[in-house]
Amino acid sequence: MESMQQYIEQAAELVSTAERIIVFTGAGVSTESGIPDFRGPDGIWRKYDPEDFTIDKFLSDSKVRKMHWDFLTTGGLNLTQAQPNPAHYAVAELEKMGKLYGVVTQNVDGLHQKAGVSENMVFQLHGDLSHAKCLSCTKRYPMEEIIEWMKKDIDEPKCGECSGMLKPDAVFFGEQLPWGVLMESEKRSRSCDLCIVLGSSLVVYPAALIPRYAHQGGAKLIIINMGPTELDRMADIRIDAKAGEVTPKIIEMAKAKMRAR
Repeated sequence: MESMQQYIEQAAELVSTAERIIVFTGAGVSTESGIPDFRGPDGIWRKYDPEDFTIDKFLSDSKVRKMHWDFLTTGGLNLTQAQPNPAHYAVAELEKMGKLYGVVTQNVDGLHQKAGVSENMVFQLHGDLSHAKCLSCTKRYPMEEIIEWMKKDIDEPKCGECSGMLKPDAVFFGEQLPWGVLMESEKRSRSCDLCIVLGSSLVVYPAALIPRYAHQGGAKLIIINMGPTELDRMADIRIDAKAGEVTPKIIEMAKAKMRAR
């Protein structure tokens, strides 16, 4: 049986020779920054009713909207203080190396961008809770700005431009995934030469199709996750570990290999 160090070295070799790397990230990367997941034993769905997170409930019930804004500004999912962890910075390093072809993420925290990955390189399949969006004029607001409004005893924030209804800019139950983001993610995954999965058990679809598309297109597949995933049998390298502990080591070793050539 190969050691962890051997797996890291093999992964570093794949990174050092790849030209178009897609990174697919899941909840495991966010939880390493202290953000609760949704489906785990202590996840958000254990404390909140998922039925209150449908788009129909949000649009029709002012009490549900107030619950959402409380939840995002003072409650269980205030992301404004969350900071990137070593996994986020390792992914950002891939862009500096000229190898990153895109980050496809199920996460809604905006931490890849905060770590330095260019906005146009991040494809957030489930939206972005670090911002709110006007449903009338589409203007976006950082959640920090919404929090400042809520401190003034505003139950429900409105758009400063048109007074339209604001909604957290994430995909609610009953909404379609952003079509353009989904199509571009599929396109890039099919034409990448290496796909790295970080912190996802790959059970949520259609997001989990992205690594499959990469594999079908002939890309090598590295999976780094605590616990088994749905695609372990497809992986060229499978590392059972936290993304933040292993990914930086892989990237640093890949850079050393490139310098040595």
